[in-house]
Parts: sequence; structure tokens; C-alpha cells
Amino acid sequence: MTMPPQTRREAKAHAEARGVVVQKRATVLFSRGLLYVVVWSMQLVVSSLISPILVHLMPPSEFGVLASAMAIFQALVVLAVAGLDQAAVLQRAEDGNDRKARGLLAVGVTTAVVIAVTAATTVPLWGDVAGFVSARPVLLVVVLWTGPAAIVQLCLSFLVAQDRLRVFAVTSLLSSVGGSVIGLALLTLLHGDATTYAWGTVIAQTVAMVIGLLAARPRLAGLLDRRTNARAFRLGVPVAFGALAYFVLNAGDRIVVQRLLGPEEVARYQIAYVVGSAVILLLTFTNQAWSPHFAGLRDADARRELAMHARDQLYLLLAPVLVAVTLVSPIVLPILAPASYRVHGLTVVVFVVALTAFPVVASGATDPLLIVERRGIALGSIAAIAAVVNIGANLVLVPRLGIAGAGIATVIAFIVVAGLQLAVLRDRREWRGPRFRIVLIVAASILVSAVSVLVPQDLVWNCVRVVGIIACLPFFVHRLRVARGGLA
Repeated sequence: MTMPPQTRREAKAHAEARGVVVQKRATVLFSRGLLYVVVWSMQLVVSSLISPILVHLMPPSEFGVLASAMAIFQALVVLAVAGLDQAAVLQRAEDGNDRKARGLLAVGVTTAVVIAVTAATTVPLWGDVAGFVSARPVLLVVVLWTGPAAIVQLCLSFLVAQDRLRVFAVTSLLSSVGGSVIGLALLTLLHGDATTYAWGTVIAQTVAMVIGLLAARPRLAGLLDRRTNARAFRLGVPVAFGALAYFVLNAGDRIVVQRLLGPEEVARYQIAYVVGSAVILLLTFTNQAWSPHFAGLRDADARRELAMHARDQLYLLLAPVLVAVTLVSPIVLPILAPASYRVHGLTVVVFVVALTAFPVVASGATDPLLIVERRGIALGSIAAIAAVVNIGANLVLVPRLGIAGAGIATVIAFIVVAGLQLAVLRDRREWRGPRFRIVLIVAASILVSAVSVLVPQDLVWNCVRVVGIIACLPFFVHRLRVARGGLA
């Protein structure tokens, strides 16, 4: 059936208008939006720099206790936030004002306090079970850190939605960089143990929390808005449990490796994973910084077009990054770990883990669409399925391939996430995969990276690797300029 001329003209005009909106939004994502990503990712930079320093300033037993307590802290923060950061951002976009969203911030603050206080008062009940029989003080301090950290996360998400870069940067940098600086100062001046360092972070997080609350101004009357709060929790709680499932997904491979291959292989895998997963963490911060832009775009067609456009641009940006990360790993790994870690055999693990970034980008394209659709249960269920798949794949692959099998299992799990999230989208009729040119560029980057793993790791070839890393930079800069221009 042929459309009347007037209808065709209207459809063409609508498509052109939508294209202009997508182009403008894409320019914002890859310009000002990336500034938020850079600030948010400082916690990744700081944690990477601080770990070697802590290793030298405190005994191994203290460092191990701190690392274990931090794992519990990360899980508690997910519970304390309860997905209300996403709910508040979405509520603000739906309303076009801050009123109800600020009310959800008050609900989030209350929830975080309740979770933190409950966890702190019950430490004697579960601390010993978690292995902190003789290390309750550090566990208690880290648990006290949970409340301020969760509230800071709520405030940061709201400040991104309001596009208040200056106060966002101050709050974020104080909570990440400030905590490490104060902790190191206390460690050096007072006592070289994990508890002393943890107190430094509590102090910084508390100050950052105060600044965040003054800037975001939670609305106490929101505590009584039952309808809005119920909708928020229906979205947020499944998202939070999904985040916990991702925590299991990330930790499950280490548990399997520990069980099947022993603690030495866990240590080797951890070193390789830190290098290979750096890009994945950056993509996580990208999703957090960009989510308000998708929530604020109320045209579903334009939102879908923006998601596909951002996905394709990220694929092209990732291509040189994958090559650079793989090339740099034989140079960086001997610096990060002693010879006993047999670092020459870890480059392939770095390469495999880094491949995970591509399915992460694919799932990152559908994630904001599902959030806007308030499909929290679907997101949580998919994350749980992926966690189960990850553990199952590890049990199959690790005995055959060693720690490289653990990396492959991670790739498989995130491919499952990307595939299932796309499958549950309510409207996939206009969804398109990346163009053939993009697929070719990504495939070429994977091939070059894979071949580089087979090249000898000696002085001559490492010099060649350095040249290759430098050669990746112009392509990355070019692609970033194109993305900022909102072009295809």
C-alpha cells in the first residue's frame, strides 16, 4: 500500500528532525558527556596507582584483609543504593523537573542509612562467618564507609542528570582521590594497618557526602510519596539484585580457579584481569554518565537511534584500544608483578578479558532503553542468568584451558547479557546491527591483537609493540573527533 504524498512528506520531515536530535545528543555524549566519564573514572586510576603503594606500606596479611573487606563493601553499597540512583534520574526525566526526583533522593538516603546501620550492628553475627574472626575492626570501619559512599553515588547520579559538572567533579574527586590521600597520610603518620587506612576513606566519603547532599538537596516530603516510591523500588530493587549478580559474575571465576587450580593461579589471573578489564570499567562509567541523556530523550525512535549510533562509535573507538591494551600488556605485566607470577604467559589472558569490552558495548546500548521502559526485573533476571552461565563455563573451560578458560567464560557470559537484553526489548523492528565496515574494523583489531600475542616477548619485539601502541593513538583521536561531530 502506497502512502499519500502528504504522509510521505510528514514522515520524511519527522525522520529528518529525529536525525538532527540524535546528532546533537551524540555530540553531547562524546564531548561534555565524556568529561563526566573522565572524572568518574578517576577512582579506577587511583585504585590502580594506590594498590602497589599499599603493598609496600602494610604487611601482606593486612593488605589481604583490606581487599576482602572491600569486596564486602562493594556488595553492601549495591544493596544500600537499591537502584534508586537510576530511578531518580528516570523520574526527573519523566517529570521534566526535580521535585519527585529529589524526594527519591531522600528515600535513597534513608535506605542507605538503614542498610549501613543494620550491617554495622550485626557484624558480630556475620563477620566471623565471612572470615574476619580476628579482623572485626577493619570490617566495622569499612561497613561504616558504606552509608556515605552509597549516598555519594546517589548524589553523583543526580548531579549528572542536572549537568552540574563543577560540583560533580568536586564531590567525585573528593570521594575517590581524597580518600586515598587521607588514608595514605594516616597510614604513614599513625599506624601501618588496614583499619587506619580505612578510616581515611571514611573521613573523605563523609565530607563528599555532605557536599553532595547540599548540592542535590533531597526533599524530605518525598518520604511520604508512596506511589512514586513504589514505582522506584519496582525498578531499583531488581536492578540492584542484577548488580549483585554481576558481582557474582566477576567473582565466580576466581572462586572456580581457586578451587581447581589453587591460589597462585588466582593471583596470576587477577593481575591479568586488572589490565584487561580496565576498558570494561571505563565503559561502566560511560553508561552511568550517559544514562540521563537517554532518559531525557522522550522520543522512543530517537532514543533507539542514539543508542545504535553511540554503540557503533564506541565499537570504532574500542578497536585501537584493544590493540593498544594487548600490545602494552607484555611491557606492563612485569612491572605489576614479580617473575614468580610467570607474567609472560598472561598476555593471552589480558587479550581474552579485553575482548569482553565488545559485548559490554552491545549490552550498554540496550541497557538505557530497558531502564527507560522500567524493565528492572528483566535486567536483574538476565544478570542472574549470566552469572550462572559464567560459573558453568568456568567449570567446563578452566580444567582444559587454565586461567585463559576463565577469561573466555567471562566473554561468553557478557555475550549472553547482550543477546538476552536485545531479545527482551519491546520493539526490535527498527533495531540494526553495526554496519559491515564497522564489523571489518573490529575484526581487524581482534586479528592484529591475537597475532601480537604469538610474537616473542623480547626487547626487539617490545620496541615494535611500543611503535604499534603509538600508531593506535592517531586513529583513536580521529574516531573521537568524528564521534564528537555526531557523524556516522
